[in-house]
Amino acid sequence: MHITEGILPIKWVFTWFSVSMPFVGIGLFHVKRKKKTVPGYLPLIGMMGAAVFVFSCFPIPVIALNGMATAHPCGTGMSALLLGPFVSVVIAAVALLIQALFLAHGGLTTLGGNIFSMGILGSFSGYFAFKIAQRCKLSLFWCGFLAGVISDLFTYLGTSIELGLLVINKNGSFLKATAEIFGVFMMTSQGVLCLVEGVVVGFVLVFIYKRRPDILLNLGVIKDNAMLIKV
Repeated sequence: MHITEGILPIKWVFTWFSVSMPFVGIGLFHVKRKKKTVPGYLPLIGMMGAAVFVFSCFPIPVIALNGMATAHPCGTGMSALLLGPFVSVVIAAVALLIQALFLAHGGLTTLGGNIFSMGILGSFSGYFAFKIAQRCKLSLFWCGFLAGVISDLFTYLGTSIELGLLVINKNGSFLKATAEIFGVFMMTSQGVLCLVEGVVVGFVLVFIYKRRPDILLNLGVIKDNAMLIKV
């Protein structure tokens, strides 16, 4: 989710940057370490970065929010599964920066907040949803589906929290504002988009597994070649 440029007051600009930048730094460290041990790791990062960029590059205005934010697919759930959540944060940060600089999508002052919602919350929630689904012995498709859906839901929730916090100094109710904004997201395009993205992530994982299971094995997505692939 992209919060529009100029929406966040200066204190929240610095707050979200201070929260997000450590994750980006750790992600860069992971990239440097893994490129030495995983064959083809950097090209895979480039491919996933392009996918996240394209996924999140089609803004759908949320009319009820008066231009404060736009809705779109995210892609960070899938990148977190394949590359790890910290590296996924780096991918999201780069995609968001390019979109802010060249496409007027999101913004530089809201970059920290957008990284927090789409990069951090989206990546880690999708990653852990996948791991929990694996422990429940769900098929690969449904593990991916849940990861995609949960990743999107937490991204929308993060954006809702960031916008909901803006009413505190106006004597408004943070919980009420957050719930209303999240409800607007879900009742418009995002309720459908999160399901669509879940299906896409699930089918992508099954597609890779059927043709190149060694990729998933090398990346640690699956532990052995006996992972169920029933849809």
